[in-house]
Amino acid sequence: MSEQGSPSRTLARLQARLRGLAGKAIEDFRMIAPGDRVMVCLSGGKDSYTLLDILLSLKRSAPIDFELLAVNLDQKQPGFPEHVLPEYLSSLGVQFHIIEQDTYSVVKRVIPEGRTLCGLCSRLRRGALYRFAAQNGITKIALGHHRDDIVETLFLNLFFGGRLKAMAPKLLSEDGRHIVIRPLAYVAERDIERYARGRGFPIIPCKLCGSQDNMQRVAIKRMLADWERAYPGRTESIFSALRRVEVEHLADPRHFDFAGLDRQRVGAQPAPVRPPHIVAMTLEEEDTLIEAAAANP
Repeated sequence: MSEQGSPSRTLARLQARLRGLAGKAIEDFRMIAPGDRVMVCLSGGKDSYTLLDILLSLKRSAPIDFELLAVNLDQKQPGFPEHVLPEYLSSLGVQFHIIEQDTYSVVKRVIPEGRTLCGLCSRLRRGALYRFAAQNGITKIALGHHRDDIVETLFLNLFFGGRLKAMAPKLLSEDGRHIVIRPLAYVAERDIERYARGRGFPIIPCKLCGSQDNMQRVAIKRMLADWERAYPGRTESIFSALRRVEVEHLADPRHFDFAGLDRQRVGAQPAPVRPPHIVAMTLEEEDTLIEAAAANP
């Protein structure tokens, strides 16, 4: 199908599926509210093109009014085709803005050769986008992460960070100033790949870090792909588990009152009230206190 041509029946069905999944995510997590000014972060990759395309489609039939602004960060990578995104977005009639910031030189200067560049690159990119959002009345920042990204992040944190943590479909930034949303949270990467091919998006590859095949994420992606081939549906099952968390069956006392279980037991007697300072006493000090109380009833 050409970019301007009519979609095939198969592509139309796929678009309807992606619209449905994105719409459900938006509804489930209350991602977009009336009057929101939504900044769609556009990198030139398949995920962000699909995100913008689906949000534009949803906006046309949405029962609420909200604004979309496509924003790209030009990181000044050598050979980056600066004309591609402006031409594409202009052809759609989409409001857009290009931020120009040379993060490429910073990353190459700071990170030793052979080391993964994504961490620093991501932080610099996030900082630039957050600044723009703060200065331009943006109420929601939309990112193109999909279901597979979320599951991969879960295992990255599990294997390499010792944390049970993934990507939230909606979150508040650490400084409390921005709401980040991921409308493609329910969408499988393979469906995005099919959709991007069918729509003929002008994909811009990331030459800064796209060739780093030693990244931990690549290893996780390969592991999940192997699992999916051996056990189809496993990735979907893992993602479903993230939506049905039972914290009482984990082991984090910060998020569940394990101590309070004694009080909840059927037939449990109320715990005796003891002066708080006694808890910190040594056994010898407690014996002395008891003896003194006995001597002076």
